[in-house]
Amino acid sequence: MISKLDFIGIPSTDPERSRAFYVETLGLRPDENARYEFWVGDTCFAIWEPARAGMEFAPQKNGHIALRVEDVEAARRELEAKGVQFKGPTMDTGVCHMAIFTDPDGNDLMLHNRYAPYEG
Repeated sequence: MISKLDFIGIPSTDPERSRAFYVETLGLRPDENARYEFWVGDTCFAIWEPARAGMEFAPQKNGHIALRVEDVEAARRELEAKGVQFKGPTMDTGVCHMAIFTDPDGNDLMLHNRYAPYEG
């Protein structure tokens, strides 16, 4: 029934600030046709303002969007140098490394790298 993930909606109170974070800090590729959309591979991140839809803003918590990187520690150091603060140490689950941080609106994000092969 469901064939693909079309986009991930990221709530924001300040879309210009969010755009700067996702493009300049994280290095996501901006969409050439939409100012507040960015690409991670073939997945679109779409910044939206809940207040414009008559909704209360609430950051997305505990549903960490896992952003794949080759080396979590190297990516973490690069982002920390840009002022990004992480929530605790990098975790090693036995199959992957993960480092949790938030965007300027408090939405949870994660650097992720699976180092163990998938079984099956």
